[in-house]
Amino acid sequence: MPQCEVCGNEYDKAFEITMGGNRHVFDSFECAIHRLAPICAHCGCKIVGHGVETVGQCYCCASCARMAGEGRGLKDRAA
Repeated sequence: MPQCEVCGNEYDKAFEITMGGNRHVFDSFECAIHRLAPICAHCGCKIVGHGVETVGQCYCCASCARMAGEGRGLKDRAA
């Protein structure tokens, strides 16, 4: 039975994610997010949604990018 690489749970409904050529096995989206989600360069939270990226840094939102001195002109909304 597949085993989650984060929590070690053996689960018949575990799933695989291939990222950057590396195979990962998880029993839940929570464990997958814990291991694979990028981290905001300003506040340190896991970026679960789209986030924003500028100059090679990932941020959870345009506000964090601005507070970090990046992302002039970035907006969380178009209007």
